[in-house]
Amino acid sequence: MEFLALGLLGYACLGFVLSLIFHRSDVADVAWGLGFILVGIASWWLGGAAISLGLIPLACVFLWGIRLSSHIFMRLRQKGEDPRYAAWRAEWGKTFLLRSFLQIFVLQTFLLGVIALPLMHLGLTQTAPSLPWLGVGLGIWIIGFCFEVLGDAQLRQFLRNPENKGRILQSGLWQYTRHPNYFGEATMWWGIWIMTFGIPYWPLFIVSPLLITLLLRFVSGVPLLEQRYKENAAYQEYAARTSVFLPWFPKKPSA
Repeated sequence: MEFLALGLLGYACLGFVLSLIFHRSDVADVAWGLGFILVGIASWWLGGAAISLGLIPLACVFLWGIRLSSHIFMRLRQKGEDPRYAAWRAEWGKTFLLRSFLQIFVLQTFLLGVIALPLMHLGLTQTAPSLPWLGVGLGIWIIGFCFEVLGDAQLRQFLRNPENKGRILQSGLWQYTRHPNYFGEATMWWGIWIMTFGIPYWPLFIVSPLLITLLLRFVSGVPLLEQRYKENAAYQEYAARTSVFLPWFPKKPSA
């Protein structure tokens, strides 16, 4: 575990150095998914690299991490630094270097380590999950993965159409939740946790899905995007009838 902790610190330092080289701190977003892949593979290798059912959660995280990081990379390479990081760069001024290292890269990597706890435990102990719970968790993970992938694809297709400039996507999954991609990501980690049911200490690993859900819903995901559209009348009208996170049927317009 100490080796993994040092590896995560090194990963945070590498991300920070790359942000200085490319002068954009949003490399942290690309590093997010890749970090889970590295942690999962390192844990499995340190635990003995056995072939077992424990590789299924690792494969799920590998697929999710590759897709997410490549999606974010392709999106960021077409434009400048993400407005969130650009705003912090301006706000923090002379303290930006220190604060970006600690508050962006070190903090993010710490959170990554906490969320990845069930993955690390499975890898380091080479524990085989219970087959029934593995199936239930995998089914929930697939639902979350479909929400994230389909939600991102629908948004990408919508934004590519010049006729939609200034408009709000309100169809597909987006008519049931304002943030299907965030809901999908949280759901996937609930699925990963359920896959650990029955192995030693599995109740403790609830910190993983709880943390990612709280972060996405109340800290770094939904609130930041909602804040961006607080003055947009069309979005506020959309928000009044559409669930913010959990998918649900849209409200009918009031008479």
